[in-house]
Amino acid sequence: MTEDTLKTGTTTIGLKLKDGVILATDQRATMGNLIADNHCQKLFPIADNLGMTIAGGVGDAQLLVRYLQSEISIYKMRKGAPMSVQTAATMIGNILRQGFYVAPLVGGYDAKGGHIFSVDMAGGVLEDNYTSSGSGSVFALGALESAYKPDMTKDQGINCAITALNSARRRDNYSGDGFLVAYIGPDGYEDIPRDEIISRCEKLGFKFPN
Repeated sequence: MTEDTLKTGTTTIGLKLKDGVILATDQRATMGNLIADNHCQKLFPIADNLGMTIAGGVGDAQLLVRYLQSEISIYKMRKGAPMSVQTAATMIGNILRQGFYVAPLVGGYDAKGGHIFSVDMAGGVLEDNYTSSGSGSVFALGALESAYKPDMTKDQGINCAITALNSARRRDNYSGDGFLVAYIGPDGYEDIPRDEIISRCEKLGFKFPN
C-alpha cells in the first residue's frame, strides 16, 4: 500500500441497541497528508437487513461492497430468506483473507435481533455491543466507553454515535467533514437524514463538521 493510495482514514462506529443497530462514519478520504475528498461514502446497505462501514483502501472497499450486494442477493433468492448478520460477517472475513485492504464493520437485524461484528484484514470476525475501526477509533472508543449503555433506544443510539464521531474528528487528522448514520431494525435499513444529523449535533452542543 503506497503513500499516495486513496484511503478513507476514517472513524467508523457500530452500536447494538435494544431493538436494532446503529452504523456511523465520518466522510473524509485522504491520500497521504492530502484531504482528497470530504464527501466520501463509507456507509453502505448490503441487503435490506444488513449494512457495512468501510475503513482502508477506497478501491478495495467499493469492489467489496458491490460483490457483497450481489452475493447476498443471490443467497436470498436461493434460500428464500434474508442472510443472517453472522453469516454475512463470516462471508466478509473469508473474502478479506484473499488480500483486500479493508477493515469493515458489519451490522444488521435478523431473527435473533441486532448484531454488530468487526472484521479485520486477516479475516478475523468478532461480535460486540459496540466497536469502532479506523484511524480515529481510539478517540471514538473513549467516548463510547462513557456514553454507551446496554439496551439503548434508537434515539439514544444515534446521539451516542454522533458524540463519538465528534470526539474522533476533533483529535484525528484523518477523520472529519460530514457524518453518515444509519439505523437497522425490524423494518430494515434506514439512512438518517443529513438535516436530522445536523440538528442533533446542535442540540448536543457542537457544530456539524462541514
